[in-house]
Amino acid sequence: MTAKNKIDTTDLDLPKKPTPWLQRISANPGGMVATAHFKATEAGQEILSKGGNAADAAVASAFALGVCEPAASGLGGQTMVLFYKNDTKQTIALDGSSRAPLRVPLGELNKKELLRGHQATTVPSTPAMLAYLLKTYGSMDLASVMEPAIRLAEEGFKVTELQNSLTRRELVHLKSGTAGQFYLKNGRAYSVGATFRHPVLAKTLKRIASAGIEDFYQGKIAADIHQDMVKNDGFIRDDDLAQIPWPIERKPLSCRFRGLRVHTIGEPGAGRTLIEMLNVAAKFPAHQLNADTPKGAVILSEIIRRANIDRRDRPFDPNYYPQVQGKKMLKDEYAKLVCKQIRSRFKGHGDTTHLSVMDSDGNAIALTQSIERVYGSFAASPKLGFIYNNYMSAFDYEDITHPNYLRPAAVPWASVAPTIVFKRKKPWLVIGSPGSERITSAILQILIRLENQSPFDAVAAPRIHCSIKGRVSLEASRMRDDIPTMLQKYGFTIDRRDPYSFYLGCVQLVIQEKGEFIGVADPRRDGTAGGPKD
Repeated sequence: MTAKNKIDTTDLDLPKKPTPWLQRISANPGGMVATAHFKATEAGQEILSKGGNAADAAVASAFALGVCEPAASGLGGQTMVLFYKNDTKQTIALDGSSRAPLRVPLGELNKKELLRGHQATTVPSTPAMLAYLLKTYGSMDLASVMEPAIRLAEEGFKVTELQNSLTRRELVHLKSGTAGQFYLKNGRAYSVGATFRHPVLAKTLKRIASAGIEDFYQGKIAADIHQDMVKNDGFIRDDDLAQIPWPIERKPLSCRFRGLRVHTIGEPGAGRTLIEMLNVAAKFPAHQLNADTPKGAVILSEIIRRANIDRRDRPFDPNYYPQVQGKKMLKDEYAKLVCKQIRSRFKGHGDTTHLSVMDSDGNAIALTQSIERVYGSFAASPKLGFIYNNYMSAFDYEDITHPNYLRPAAVPWASVAPTIVFKRKKPWLVIGSPGSERITSAILQILIRLENQSPFDAVAAPRIHCSIKGRVSLEASRMRDDIPTMLQKYGFTIDRRDPYSFYLGCVQLVIQEKGEFIGVADPRRDGTAGGPKD
């Protein structure tokens, strides 16, 4: 089989069952951290225990995730944040988009050829975001919050079944890419339970901790990235890095849903899609949105499909407000129209990671970061150890009027939607998920289920997603067998997924109720939840 004809395994599920010993749900009066990997949760807990606030803990967990969940995020990626600052009662969206290199050859590139390798990489923005978040809203210094991540890289951690499965799934690409030297052992995936250490990455993290984030963009690390890109025909150069991609503070999008106020991040993230889904869902009685029933599954599938179609059809550049057609998605009148259209049918007959944090001072943060697909570009500098993203595949390559059309310094399309939900004007829920276009549909279903289910049951419950072409992905073996039949009756095609499907997102949430913080980590990955320790 030629390379051109090889099967793309990106959307395949993994043979993973929930790991029984992980602390998926936790309660604590002093704050809470929920992340997609237990070691990253421990990093956040450590910082909270030392008196750090939500921003400090989130930054510590984010750096740690780049070490222990390298297939999903790291220094070479991008990060989006939604932050609630209790003393000023402000909710701030931090747009941490990466940027296309200045030397991209316009009109000469093919998206399919930019899935892997050094040319697949945009200018990393995660280091800039984490430094900005810490300096602007944190209370601790950079070296202190990076200690857990550095220790994790030096001392190592046990390889989980999920990490082993992901590595085996991408073995061919890791072998052919420069990242394989770090994440393979003798050309094979590290076995489950083996200790994985990353001394090269530890050295890079130490340099950042001592020299500052500016070194990544304007110092020795920047010089190493420049040399690595030149050697491997990548597009990034030192002048790309020198223009540090600091995050842009934006006003979040919001809507009301069942008596709650939902805040999320706008473009280039997917908050607009989530808002439309919630607006339309609010037009239906709660009992009609039960995904555990055939009719509820059909209605939810149609809501998800319509919102994703609208986002695809109405691209919106937040820096170009005269392009107002995208705002139609947020109007109540439009939600009523979509609801009416969905009802009329019955008359006739996505890689990334997320963490959520709340602290005892009332601050809350939802942080989603990514290197785009699993293991990103599969490329890494031998001197630095982190994997470069492959966000060059997230641009539009055909429509020159599209806000995400590939041009120098353009920002890529993103599907993240870090979200904070308020009850009686106080932050009640912090939530988010990885999963590309499945992110918003996962959050939608959790918010609906929380009306009558416990936080853990809402997260662990079987999940569905509908593509713009009407393909419904669902954890069929955990659902009633008449649900796929009903979906097919209404013209949907069925994509049966494994139970606790890796494909259908991984929600991390924290809820504050009755003076206590409750955290839930989705059993679909290796996450845990936990609060500060005495």
